[in-house]
Amino acid sequence: MRLLHTSDWHLGQTLQQFDRSAEHQHFLDWLCQQIQAQDADVLLIAGDVFDTSNPSAAAQKMFYRFLQQARAIQPHLQIVVIAGNHDSPGRLESALPLLEQFNTHVIGFVPRLQDGSIDLDKLILPLRDRHGVTRAYALALPFLRPADVPRVDDALDPYMAGIGLLYQQVQQRALELRHEDQAIVALGHCHLVGGQVSAASERSIVIGGSEALSASIFDSRVAYVALGHLHLAQQVSQQQHIRYCGSPLALSFAETDYLHQILCVDLAGAQLASVTPLPVPRAVPMLRVMPQPAPLAQVLEALRQLDLPATDYPPYLQVRVRLQEPEPAIRSLVEQALQGKTVRLVRIEVSYAKANNDPDAQSAPQELAQLNPAQMFERLYQSRYQEAPSLELRQALNELMHGAAQ
Repeated sequence: MRLLHTSDWHLGQTLQQFDRSAEHQHFLDWLCQQIQAQDADVLLIAGDVFDTSNPSAAAQKMFYRFLQQARAIQPHLQIVVIAGNHDSPGRLESALPLLEQFNTHVIGFVPRLQDGSIDLDKLILPLRDRHGVTRAYALALPFLRPADVPRVDDALDPYMAGIGLLYQQVQQRALELRHEDQAIVALGHCHLVGGQVSAASERSIVIGGSEALSASIFDSRVAYVALGHLHLAQQVSQQQHIRYCGSPLALSFAETDYLHQILCVDLAGAQLASVTPLPVPRAVPMLRVMPQPAPLAQVLEALRQLDLPATDYPPYLQVRVRLQEPEPAIRSLVEQALQGKTVRLVRIEVSYAKANNDPDAQSAPQELAQLNPAQMFERLYQSRYQEAPSLELRQALNELMHGAAQ
C-alpha cells in the first residue's frame, strides 16, 4: 500500500497584506499530479487545512474542489483528514455526510458514546487497497483540546497525561482489531519533544511550551506516524517512521530555506518499507536583503543591484536594515531603490545598533525570556512564601494555561 503524507496547508493564509491563493492552488494542482504519478492508495492530511477557524468561502471552495479532483483522477483513492489547532472541528466535519460518499474521512472532534465515554472505534479507520482489501488501520487523532481527553486526576498536568492515555487506548484498540499482516498508521496534530519549531508562523498549542509530547507515546508496533503542526519536515528522535512532513509553502520568511515536501510512504504488510520525500516546487520566490541586518547605504545598493528571477508571480521581499537612529524616510528610500523592479515588498525589518554592550544590563531580560509561565510562577511563589507551590496549585495553573490557549 502506498500513502502520501501532507499537512499544514493553511489555505487562506496571507503574507502580510498579500493574498496567496494562487500559490495554494499551484500546490494543490501539483499534489493531484503526484497522486496520479505515484499511484497512491491513500492521502493523509494531518491537520491545519485552513489558516483560521473561520476560513473564507474561497478557501473552502479550493479545498472541496481539490477533494473532488483528487478522487476523479484516482478513483480508488482514500482520503483521511484530521483537524489541526488552526481548524474549526465543526466546520471540517460539516460536509462529512457528503464526503463519506467519496471515500473521504474527516475527524474534527473526538467522538463520544451516549454515556460520555470516548468512542475509540470511530478514531480507527480501515485503509483498503484498490481491490477493497483492508491492508492497514489509521488511528486518526485530531488536535486534542482539554475537553477531548480522559482526565488523569493524580497527574501534575492532567491534560498532557490525558493525551498520552488517549493515544495509548486508541493504539491498544487498533492492535486488537488488526491481523498480523495489517499495518497501523497513526495521524496526529501535536508537538513532539525534539521537534524543530518555526516560531514566526507556528501558533503555540499550549502557552509556555509545555505541550511537547514524548515520541514514546507511540507503540513500537505502529508502522508509521504521520504528524502535522511543525512546518519543517523532520524525523522525530531520529526515528525513520515518526515524521513531520512540514508545510508545503513557506508561511513566513523564517521558513524561506525549508525544503518543503510531501512524503511518499510505502507499506509492506505490517511493516514500513520506505519513506521518500517529494519536493514541492515553489511558485513564488521569497527574497531577503540582507541575510543579516546591514547599514542602510549597503542595503539600498543591494536593492538597486537586485537581479530578480523569472517567474509567473512577483517575488516576495523582506528588507533587513540596521540603523544608528530612527530614519523616518526609510520606506521611501527603499521604494526608490526598487523603482522599476517587479517585486512585492512584504516587510522592512529595522534593528538598531546598541548604544552599549554591557552584558549585565542584558542578562535579566534574557533569563526571563528563557522561562515559561510555569517556571515564573514557581519562582514568584517561592520568593513570596519561601516554599514550593503545591501540586494542586501547579495543576490549576496548567489548566488555566491550556484554557487560555484555546
